[in-house]
Amino acid sequence: MTLYETIFQRRSVRAYDSAPLDGELIQDIEQYLNSIVQMSAQSATFKITSGDEVKGTAAPHCILACCKSVDAEYANVGYVLQKMDLYLQSMGLGSLWLGMAKPKEKLDDFCILLAFGNTTAPKRTSESDFKRLKLSEISDTDNAVSRAVHIAPSAMNSQPWKLKFADGKVTLLLKPRGASQLILKTKLNKIDLGIGARHAVTALRNDGHEVISVIPKTDGKQFSIEILYQ
Repeated sequence: MTLYETIFQRRSVRAYDSAPLDGELIQDIEQYLNSIVQMSAQSATFKITSGDEVKGTAAPHCILACCKSVDAEYANVGYVLQKMDLYLQSMGLGSLWLGMAKPKEKLDDFCILLAFGNTTAPKRTSESDFKRLKLSEISDTDNAVSRAVHIAPSAMNSQPWKLKFADGKVTLLLKPRGASQLILKTKLNKIDLGIGARHAVTALRNDGHEVISVIPKTDGKQFSIEILYQ
């Protein structure tokens, strides 16, 4: 299954087989993680660890993300780890974003983690399985990119994005909604915007476009991610 196809079938998995994955498979997953190109000018670090080394998950494995406490860095973490989320689920594994779980040992600049492992949880069968806002609330344009971003996961299912389209450019504007404006504003909705950007890039590439750059931006008031393509 391609990453694009996985967008429409993925789910947040909370029940796992406790047995660890085969060592060779973990090596392959680690190689894939290390091959992911980060957003322009960003340099987060990622580490695969046992679920036993983490508080707050029953999954056998986790990917720990570390970055500076900066909006662009948070968005970059979302962008990178969502590609892993799609990759893991495309292989038939389960995965889950965990905003509250933490490593048992203190880790400098720890940001968030993605849990993963074997699961019997079923894939979704259609877009109607996703509980989301109306597409028109996140985008004035109905196309492959907006539909892919529309069903991207986000903390509290807040969908804190608004899409704008121009020739050769897609912009995701940060638009917190409801209680998330207060609860998630420090970090999680920036991670979410990076997750949405990953879905946008995946849809663009599926349509045959070359993505030139993915750039987190701020003017001091509005945070956004600009995707340039041809």
